Amino acid sequence: MKIIISKIVLSFIFSCMFVYAAYANTNTTQFEFEGMDVNAEHIAIFIDKDGALSEAVANISAKTDGRLETALKDAEFEGEFGKKLHLYGLSPFKSIIVVGAGEGALSVRQLRDLGGYVAQASNNNHSLSVITAGLDTTVEQSAAQLAMGYALGSYAFKKYKTKKEATGKQQTRTVSFHSDGFKAAKTLFETDLNHVVTGVKFARDMGTEPGKTIYPESYAQGVRKLFNGVANVKIEVMGLSQMKRNNMGALIGVGQGSVHDPRLIIVTYMGGERDMAPIALVGKGITFDTGGISLKPNKGQWAMKSDLSGAAAVAGTLYAVAKRGDKVNLVGVMAMAENMPSGDAIRPGDVLRTMSGKTIEVMSTDAEGRLVLSDAITYVQKEYDPRLLINIATLTGSAARAMGEDYGVVITRDWDLAQDMMRIGKVAGEDVWPLPLNKNHYKAIRSDIADIKSTAGNPGASIGAAVIGTFVDEGRKWVHLDIAGVDWLSKAKPTTPKGHAGWGVRFLDAVVREEQQAE
Repeated sequence: MKIIISKIVLSFIFSCMFVYAAYANTNTTQFEFEGMDVNAEHIAIFIDKDGALSEAVANISAKTDGRLETALKDAEFEGEFGKKLHLYGLSPFKSIIVVGAGEGALSVRQLRDLGGYVAQASNNNHSLSVITAGLDTTVEQSAAQLAMGYALGSYAFKKYKTKKEATGKQQTRTVSFHSDGFKAAKTLFETDLNHVVTGVKFARDMGTEPGKTIYPESYAQGVRKLFNGVANVKIEVMGLSQMKRNNMGALIGVGQGSVHDPRLIIVTYMGGERDMAPIALVGKGITFDTGGISLKPNKGQWAMKSDLSGAAAVAGTLYAVAKRGDKVNLVGVMAMAENMPSGDAIRPGDVLRTMSGKTIEVMSTDAEGRLVLSDAITYVQKEYDPRLLINIATLTGSAARAMGEDYGVVITRDWDLAQDMMRIGKVAGEDVWPLPLNKNHYKAIRSDIADIKSTAGNPGASIGAAVIGTFVDEGRKWVHLDIAGVDWLSKAKPTTPKGHAGWGVRFLDAVVREEQQAE
C-alpha cells in the first residue's frame, strides 16, 4: 500500500526543521562601550591622512614606549581611508590593527565603513578594543556608528560548515568601543542601530539559505520567529484558498508549478496615530527562480535562491522600525512563491487575471516578479491606502547590467522624489540611481489579447517598472526599486560581505525615518 504524504504535511515538517536550524547559530560577538581606560591585548586604532596621532592614539603609543609611532613611520603608513596595517609584538599589546581614516570630517556612512574595515581586519578568535576617540567627525555617538559598521562587516553564514569551530560550542568574544561619551553611544546602539543590524542579518540569512529549506511557508515561519515578542506588530499569512477568494490570479499562477503553495505575508506595525495613513513596503519573494517553463540556463542559477531579496528587505525593515518603537504606521507585504517548471506551471502565452481585474499575457515565465507584485500592490492599496508605496525586487537583469554592484535602480513618476531617494541612499550607505519611466514604456506592454503583456524587450528595467506601475493608483506617491545588481556581491565591501548583501534594509529604514520627520 502506498503511503501518501500531503504537501501541507511536508511543508509543516520542513518548516519546523528550518525554524530550528535557521536560528541555531547564535551571535558570538558581544559589543560593549567603555571609557578611555584601555587594558586589552588586542586593539584597533585609526590614523588620519596626515599621519598625526590623536591624543588617544598618542597615549597608546606611550604605553609601547613610542614603538607604535616608530612602526607607523617605518611602514610609511599614510592613513589613506580604509587602508589596513597589522602590527604585532608592541608590548603590552599582542596585536594592533591600524586603519586609515582619510582626511576631512567623517560622515555617518564613513564611520560605519571604518567599523567594517576593522571587522575585516580582525581575528574573530579573540576580543578586541577599538579606540574611537579623536576621530575627525561632528557625528554624535560616533562609536555607535563604528559598532554598527563592525557588526555588519563581520557577518558570516557558517551554518552548513562542518569545521569544528562552526559546529562546536561557541565562545563569546567581546568587541569594546572606547570613547568619552560611551554611555550615549551604548544607548544609541542598543536601542536603535543594533535593530537595523538584526534586520540586515535576517535578510542575509534568508537570501543565503538554499531553496531546499526556504520556500513560501518556511519563510513565513522565519518571519514569525523574527517578530516573536515585538510590540504593536500583527502578522497575517494568506494561504492559497484566501488568495483564490481575493482573485490573486497572478501570484497563484507563478506559484502553481511548485509543490510549495504561494503565500502572501502581511506584517503591520502601528506605532503612529490611528488615523495616520501608513507607509507600505511591498517585496518580491521568489524563494527560488528556475525561470519556470522559460527555464534559465544552469550557469548562475544557484544564486536564484536570493530572488526573495525584496521580501527579506521588507521584513528586516519592519523589524528595525518596530523594535525602535517609531511613531509611524508601516505595512509590509511579501509576495512569496517558488517559480518551478512542471505539468501545472503556467506557460508563455497564458493570460492571468489579477486581483485588480486587469489581465496579463505571460510572454516569459521568467518575468515572474512583476506578476506576484501586481497582486500584492493591489492588495495593499485596497486594504491600507498608503501615503507612500515602495516596492522592492530583484526584478531585471537589465538593472544589473546598467548599474553593476554599485547602485540599485530607482524609478518614480516624480523627479524630485527620485532625487530624494538618491540623497537618502547616499547617507544610508545603499546608493540608488534613477532610470526613466514614460508613456512609451507603457505603450510597449500593450497586449493584443489581454490588457498588458508581462514583458516587451528593452529597456528591460523600465519595462518591468511599467508593468508594476500599471497597478499603482494614479497620483499615488510611488517608488520602484530594482535591486537585481546589488543583492549579491562578487566581493566584499566594508559593511557587506561577499555573497548576499541584505540590500534594502538600511535604505528603507532611512526612508521611514525621513518620512517620520517630515510629518
